[in-house]
Amino acid sequence: MDVKETPEEVEEIISRVLAEGAPPEQFHLLGREWELHSGVFPATMTAATEVMASIVPYPVHGRFLEVGSGSGVIAVTAALHGCAEVTAVDISEAAVANTKANAARHFVADRVEAGLSDLFQGVSPDRRFDVIFWNVPWTYVHPGYSLRSSLHAAVFDPGYQNQARYIAEGPRYLAPNGRLFIGTADLGERDRLDELANAAGRRILPARVVRRQEVHRLMEYQLLEVLPR
Repeated sequence: MDVKETPEEVEEIISRVLAEGAPPEQFHLLGREWELHSGVFPATMTAATEVMASIVPYPVHGRFLEVGSGSGVIAVTAALHGCAEVTAVDISEAAVANTKANAARHFVADRVEAGLSDLFQGVSPDRRFDVIFWNVPWTYVHPGYSLRSSLHAAVFDPGYQNQARYIAEGPRYLAPNGRLFIGTADLGERDRLDELANAAGRRILPARVVRRQEVHRLMEYQLLEVLPR
């Protein structure tokens, strides 16, 4: 699919969302009720969270790391799907608190550890995981773009600088036979991701693709796997 969404179009959507004020404090997704704290990206703003939570290959009885946990839907779902240890990290204190609240709400707080971290900076260097996943901000903007709100930070990754770090640093935290995944969409700049992977001595292949008819377009959500070259 050849679909693109300009930063200006995304800005318009963000402006409308911010103008509407605070979103509801609770939402329904995946057959469950969830809490949403102020300043945390609403998991129902797109179908991305629902789709990715449904297709990520959770390592049953294994160790799962989610980068950018937001409200904690995917981290909690991983625990509910049988992961023995789930680590959820986010750069936002509000998101960390939200993840902890939803882990407690769904009775998996004993298996979900949430902490503050800029990608892997807050993860102990000796930790190893069977699956690492990040549902990335797929809209590309130039490296100097100013992130003016937490919502901007959730949908824009200037210059794909953080995704470059994720691709380069993520393999260090994998257990033997561990797998590193990116959640994105056809609106993202796949060619740039391939360039970043090549620079890090990696390659990216699609693991799953899900198409959803949304209000204005047919969206293609993509689960990509980062592999050795």
